Amino acid sequence: MSGNILVIEDDQDMCDLLTAGLSRRSFSVTTYTSGTKGLDAVDLHTTDVVLADINLPDMNGLDICTSIVADLPDIPVIIMTAFGSMDTAIAAIRAGAYDFVTKPLDLDILTMSLKRAVRYRNLQQTVKKLSNAAKQPLHFDNLLGESPAMEKLFTQLSRIADSEASLLITGESGSGKELVARAVHTHSRRKNNPLITINCAAMPGQLLESELFGHKKGAFTDAGAYNKGLFLEADGGTLFLDEVGEIPLDLQPKLLRALEERCVRPVGGTTERPFNVRIIAATNRDLESAVEDGLFREDLFYRLNVIQLEMPPLRSRGTDILLLARKFVKHFSLKQSKAVTGIADSAAAKLLDYSWPGNVRELRNAIEHAVALTCFEKILPEDLPEKIRLFKNEYILVGDQDPMELISMEEMERRYIMHVLKTTGGNRTLTSRILQVDRKTLYRKLQRYEEQKKL
Repeated sequence: MSGNILVIEDDQDMCDLLTAGLSRRSFSVTTYTSGTKGLDAVDLHTTDVVLADINLPDMNGLDICTSIVADLPDIPVIIMTAFGSMDTAIAAIRAGAYDFVTKPLDLDILTMSLKRAVRYRNLQQTVKKLSNAAKQPLHFDNLLGESPAMEKLFTQLSRIADSEASLLITGESGSGKELVARAVHTHSRRKNNPLITINCAAMPGQLLESELFGHKKGAFTDAGAYNKGLFLEADGGTLFLDEVGEIPLDLQPKLLRALEERCVRPVGGTTERPFNVRIIAATNRDLESAVEDGLFREDLFYRLNVIQLEMPPLRSRGTDILLLARKFVKHFSLKQSKAVTGIADSAAAKLLDYSWPGNVRELRNAIEHAVALTCFEKILPEDLPEKIRLFKNEYILVGDQDPMELISMEEMERRYIMHVLKTTGGNRTLTSRILQVDRKTLYRKLQRYEEQKKL
């Protein structure tokens, strides 16, 4: 259809003529013979253009135009009249009419006017959508942010969510890796099947093996009943292995075999059962360094790391800190039944200055603390935890104008390397990538710095 036209015309024969003629030209037409009823119906229908006669028994067409322009300015109004005087045309334009046509109507001319009006309507709707999108923070499921780092992450998520490939999510503790895993599952073709989560660091190796692969009754002490295991529980859905870097080295070969063969054998069992799951793993460890150090199997790393997503630390997300803080203020003010409406500028500055080693989890706790303590409508600096209030940024000082204060090139390199290492949360792989040096070169430098400290 070319557009939805709402006609307000008191002559029923004219309504029938317009319905027949415009329908043949691919318009959808709804007609009213009463100005009042037609005006009431404008916002009840999906209306692209209003075509109104200027002379109606119950109200003037110019008044209809003025009312629509005031309440629904995106809907263009075309005025029809049998009195094609210049004064009438000027009055219609002043009332906000998009166009003006005279009777007897030429359907070809009217069609051209209506098509232009529909294009104008579509353009107005597009502009409104873009404007609203600019005002609203970007999000992907429960993830929130408008920083370049998060925009990049959202783009990556939209591309890989429906993939079947294994996904490895890396990032510091508290940065939101589990939220990413849930978002990926929610937007995947497996969304109607279970998402099963296990924290691999939360249990010893034997118990973890039993949880993942299941066990037969009597397979070990306390195995009083059959347990089919999480691989089979997640069948058809997604299995999220949180803190996968903490899986004991002796359990890693069995996990690798399960991922390669797509089947599991329960502890104490003799038969294997197939499963169909997508694997999402997450870690705050530098797995590449763990592979180098012999603490994580290289073949398992590559099996998990088909696609890798890196969660940016909160300190690199700029004003996302305030975006998230305001969200948490709203949440905790409702939860605690307190009338806290926002964050004072002085407190916001403290939040932006802080380095957030605990990332979003630490920010959430800090805002919960502040909402609980504040006696005002807005959070003040004194409501924040002490370590945030008193935090001072550390800068890399390379000396000043006093030659005696200048440092050597080697010392400047050491300070910068340690700064980057701290900023990446100790991730040596990422640090070497940022510094554009080989990992082994970085390791040697770090080892030398440790030896120098002992002297």
